[in-house]
Amino acid sequence: MSELSTEVPAQSAKPTIFFDGLSSRRRQVALTLGDALEILEEGATPVRWAYADIRRADSPPGILRLACASAPPLARLEIRDALLASDVTARCMRLDEHQTSRRGVAKIVGWSMAAAVSIVCVVLFGVPLAADRLAPLVPKPIERRIGDAAEVQVKTIFGRSECQDGAGKAAFVKLVNRLRDAAGLDDDSMTAGVLPTPVPNALALPGGKVFVLKGLLDKAENADEIAGILAHELGHLKHYDNMRGLIYNGGTSFLIGLLFGDVTGSSAVIFASRSVVEASYSREAETAADTFAIEIMHKLGRSPKPAAELMFRITGKEGGGLTSILASHPLTEDRLARMTKEDRPASGPPLLTDAEWQALKGICGSGKV
Repeated sequence: MSELSTEVPAQSAKPTIFFDGLSSRRRQVALTLGDALEILEEGATPVRWAYADIRRADSPPGILRLACASAPPLARLEIRDALLASDVTARCMRLDEHQTSRRGVAKIVGWSMAAAVSIVCVVLFGVPLAADRLAPLVPKPIERRIGDAAEVQVKTIFGRSECQDGAGKAAFVKLVNRLRDAAGLDDDSMTAGVLPTPVPNALALPGGKVFVLKGLLDKAENADEIAGILAHELGHLKHYDNMRGLIYNGGTSFLIGLLFGDVTGSSAVIFASRSVVEASYSREAETAADTFAIEIMHKLGRSPKPAAELMFRITGKEGGGLTSILASHPLTEDRLARMTKEDRPASGPPLLTDAEWQALKGICGSGKV
């Protein structure tokens, strides 16, 4: 005759709730505390949890929530009776074994800080180095496709057709060719055009396309002013600044997002951090392009100062403060001071004759934009 079990259900003044981890059904159960914890539901097979496998789970005050290492991962037992909870915890010697100790917390914090520092170092040093190395290796067909896509957007904003006045176009081609030869760029590596918009600016696109906007010609007083601006844009092409910027900005955005995580309110922090870092990188590229423009103008026997005077005439004094931190270009007054320092008497022939300069000024015709 078999020996009768001495295990009896533990009494509880409050209901004990069990989730079996296989369905979302809430089950009201009784517990038996014997050589293992038995979970009893009327009409169902008892569930046994070995005390050594039971772990504490996160729970609100007044509830002991338990999980079991040998049960389905989502299985939970919720004990609301304080006396029963005390009896169960007394038998579960490894209840809090999975909890992180102070030493473990310190280790986690330490590794997290090390990871954050490593990400910052990669953003400040690794990504720029990678961008510098990878940009020249981008195949020309891919770079041109990117440039073509950018050109469509630029022309949508600033004018779909380039200015084509015959005499003005000839003068512009002459000026561009002289600068291109001095810069050592291949004939096939760049093209240039003028777009009919009153915005005073110039820009270089991936694939070797340079655009001067009509507003810049309207503000310019001589060919040297436009030549210095064009030389600056050729510097961007020579240094692959567009592709470098695409690689750098993509890598920076990813890493800064990784650093701050995808949490509520983090977007503003990510945007601000990315803006500061990328603006600094852009200023370095602009300064390098200025250096290139100075060298080209000196090589042609002309002064770089007129280009800076044109920029200052357009923007005026920009000042400092927070705006200088977020600016993607060096301050105009700083550029003027630098190029004034590099000013030299003209030792080369004029880049355009007076008649050619006037033709270039009228390259877009006399009609309104």
